[in-house]
Amino acid sequence: MSRGVIQPSQQKLAEKLTILNDRGIGMLTRVYNIKKACGDPKAKPSYLVDKNLESAVKFIVRKFPAVETRNNNQQLAQLQKEKSEILKNLALYYFTFVDVMEFKDHVCELLNTIDACQVFFDITVNFDLTKNYLDLVVTYTTLMTILSRIEERKAIIGLYNYAHEMTHGASDREYPRLGQMIVDYENPLKKLMEEFVPHGKSLSDALISLQMVYPRRNLSADQWRNAQLLSLISAPSTMLNPAQSDTMPCEYLSLDAMEKWIVFGFILCHAVLNSDAAALSLWKLALQSSTCLCLFRDEVFHIHKAAEDLFVNIRGYNKRINDIRECKEQALSHAGSMHRERRKFLRSALKELATVLADQPGLLGPKALFVFMALSFARDEIIWLLRHADNIQKKSTDDFIDKHIAELIFYMEELRAHVRKYGPVMQRYYVQYLSGFDAVVLNELVQNLSVCPEDESIIMSSFVNTMTSLSVKQGEVFDFRGLRLDWFRLQAYTSVSKASLGIADHKELDALTLNAFLYIHEVCVFYSRAFEKMFQQCLELPSQSRHSICFPLLCTHFMSCTHELCPEERHHIGDRSLSLCNMFLDEMAKQARNLITDICTEQCTLSDQLLPKHCAKTISQAVNKKSKKATGKKGEPEREKPGVESMRKNRLLVTNLDKLHTALSELCFSINYVPNLAVWEHTFTPREYLTSHLEIRFTKSIVGMTMYNQATQEIAKPSELLTSVRAYMTVLQSIENYVTIDITRVFNNVLLQQTQHLDSHGEPTITSLYTNWYLETLLRQVSNGHIAYFPAMKAFVNLPTENELTFNAEEYSDISEMRSLSELLGPYGMKFLSESLMWHISSQVAELKKLVVENMEVLTQMRTSFDKPEHMAALFKKLTSVDSVLKRMTIIGVILSFRSLAQEALRDVLSCHIPFLVSSVEDFKDHIPRETDMKVAMNVYELSSAAGLPCEIDPALVVALSSQKSENISPEEEYKIACLLMVFVAVSLPTLASNVMSQYSPAIEGHCNNIHCLAKAINQIAAALFTIHKGSIEDRLKEFLAVR
Repeated sequence: MSRGVIQPSQQKLAEKLTILNDRGIGMLTRVYNIKKACGDPKAKPSYLVDKNLESAVKFIVRKFPAVETRNNNQQLAQLQKEKSEILKNLALYYFTFVDVMEFKDHVCELLNTIDACQVFFDITVNFDLTKNYLDLVVTYTTLMTILSRIEERKAIIGLYNYAHEMTHGASDREYPRLGQMIVDYENPLKKLMEEFVPHGKSLSDALISLQMVYPRRNLSADQWRNAQLLSLISAPSTMLNPAQSDTMPCEYLSLDAMEKWIVFGFILCHAVLNSDAAALSLWKLALQSSTCLCLFRDEVFHIHKAAEDLFVNIRGYNKRINDIRECKEQALSHAGSMHRERRKFLRSALKELATVLADQPGLLGPKALFVFMALSFARDEIIWLLRHADNIQKKSTDDFIDKHIAELIFYMEELRAHVRKYGPVMQRYYVQYLSGFDAVVLNELVQNLSVCPEDESIIMSSFVNTMTSLSVKQGEVFDFRGLRLDWFRLQAYTSVSKASLGIADHKELDALTLNAFLYIHEVCVFYSRAFEKMFQQCLELPSQSRHSICFPLLCTHFMSCTHELCPEERHHIGDRSLSLCNMFLDEMAKQARNLITDICTEQCTLSDQLLPKHCAKTISQAVNKKSKKATGKKGEPEREKPGVESMRKNRLLVTNLDKLHTALSELCFSINYVPNLAVWEHTFTPREYLTSHLEIRFTKSIVGMTMYNQATQEIAKPSELLTSVRAYMTVLQSIENYVTIDITRVFNNVLLQQTQHLDSHGEPTITSLYTNWYLETLLRQVSNGHIAYFPAMKAFVNLPTENELTFNAEEYSDISEMRSLSELLGPYGMKFLSESLMWHISSQVAELKKLVVENMEVLTQMRTSFDKPEHMAALFKKLTSVDSVLKRMTIIGVILSFRSLAQEALRDVLSCHIPFLVSSVEDFKDHIPRETDMKVAMNVYELSSAAGLPCEIDPALVVALSSQKSENISPEEEYKIACLLMVFVAVSLPTLASNVMSQYSPAIEGHCNNIHCLAKAINQIAAALFTIHKGSIEDRLKEFLAVR
């Protein structure tokens, strides 16, 4: 098994490249986080901003990498005090730099080994080997570049080492080499250019092999369009044929990665640009495509400036510098528009691809390559836009603002979802393909090889056996990582100089590379400003809002950006993904809510046109039109009738309501796209965001539609509010056509809260507003003599007075308005209204009791002297506050009359909604046996009252008056006061005859001073008081009549 001096199998090139590339990404992550921490005043190590250590830090940086501790005790005194804390807190930073140094050593060692083995590189032949080699070169270059950008690196390393020296009496053993590395790589690219001189041949060969791949990937949108790239339906006859290529991995190789390989690669081996036309062509093409490259995450590298600064000091490179300047002008003037057109093409191409695959998922098998290519192309364009939008170098920014980018991301997510959903379809196809085709062809190739060394023979036999043994089993998951690593090993073994089996001579082997693997990279989380701006632009454009869900979907991938070598950033990225996802979903829900609110406003306006108050003008116009003779002058323009807006003569005519509905349907498609999102062990439900916002807005809108003005005491009529609320609810109900949400739940939550005094946020509800208005405005004006209760009309009516009221009482208290109020407030709200009314009655009764106590002696005598008219007349003259008693009793009567109107309206409303339940309650009330205990009877009365039924004894009034019992007065005394109150009212009634306002009006079936309400007050108060005191209501009312 002799292979000469160097045996590839012993060098383990494949294994080392795999491990170092992964470790390089981990080191980049750690160094990147150190840079970000040092750039943030809040996260920066405290020792770098500590004023006490400022002189010590400056001294250390100035002397770096030398260590001088003897003659600088004054400057380093503070350092001596905090040395243990510095060692503890800067260890992570320091040893990260040490790890970078060790990584550099391993990379340099591997690059020397590759040169010694004279490895053959060609991306189209040994793809895995060449790709990993170029990735390692770029990762190494990137790492050293970002390291040089950490301004505080010398301070951190120096502080740690001085603390180490003070603690242990000697510098850290890694410090001399580490310090020297930091100094050497002050200008990293210049140092790396010197370092890569011996590796120039291998690197340039690998880069030049891209001449068959990179130009083909870097085509214009018109060339893609002419080639009908990514189209499954352009050639229907070949739709079922497998999409194949001799260089399949190259087809979806990242353009971004290739540009980094070319730019950094040719900077490191720049001599080849002067000697090889293919190299120069690749270099120019890459320089014309971008103005900056992504180093890592949001760290960028400005290509042209950096290259020019490096080449300006090299003799004879004037031509190269001119090339760079020309390419920069080309990139600034054409790159933006070229990439814009590419994105435009990809939007339509991915839409077509996603639509076809959704209809025919079986095509995912043979056409998987198309999916991976589409995802790769789209990813490259999105990352290019994010990178350049954040680093614009030209005045015109139009090419870097893409309001349709969400559509492209959305179709990427849709394709990804298809691949995940129909994974078993793809698995079945490729397992059968590997075992039924690739295994057979590979076996034939192996048999026909004239020379096949032992190691290669073992690997290829393993391939054949593994692929032949594959079979489709339900639910089985295949892991091809071992097979891929073996393929990588085979490429490494056959790519070294003097290999018995050279891959360059057997290119057909590489055509069998396994390709059934998902290759999706998510958009970088670290361009958050540009990312949020794209989201806002997406929402602003109604046609794009249907794709806005792609932004929260992207947040589900953010955790894949983390690396196991930097676990501390998991929480930071996780929190960012959660906050962004929450913000996106919240903004989407707000936008939908605003659209719904606008639609509701329009619908409320239309509903308002149908209110009875608007028909008077129409009727008047119609009457006048008939009676008036034709005149020369034009009359009033005819008022448009409700419904005219629905008559359309032209389909192209688009109203504001049409635009709102279109925008809403687009946005709701996005909200309804996925039921749940899983982000960092949290689950988000987009529909719940919408439900929550609708509840809040509906609550505010209902209260707002009351139009309550505390200063002027104006409020909307209940019937008008009910019309608006119903219009609002109709619109909300239609939302169920767009989004799968339970709008009934929204109604229940909001409307039930409106039946309480305060809502869940502690804000006033329509119940509290209307209760307050009826008590403080309407009923107060009744007390002031401006309004009277007309029993014939069952309403309160304004009386003609000097100061006209700002509202018409009848429009707020007639049967239809009270029914509307009952519809709005419901039984709970009406119960609150009743309780508030009873509270006012109880306060009046309390005042009456005080008047009774003042006149108790006289009233006691009158109670027993009702059969002595002369004596009664003499005693009556001794009574005080007779008018006050009558006025307060009248107020109580008015309140009870209003309550009876409210109760009657409630009964009518409930009889429509729940007739069977109301009839059952009525049955209960009507059939209470006379011998029933009063407590049981009161429970039935309470139930009846809640349903709006009139009761012999008002339970609400009983409860209100019961709470007045005084601790200082015995029950017997309370009972006596109640009896005397009835006497006081009875003897006071005759005085009403002398009042002019007491004249009876048959038209209203009452009196203008509302004394017709006294009867209700006397009956209800007597029933309540003597129920409380367990007296005989009938006897006390007989006494009342006798005294009167």
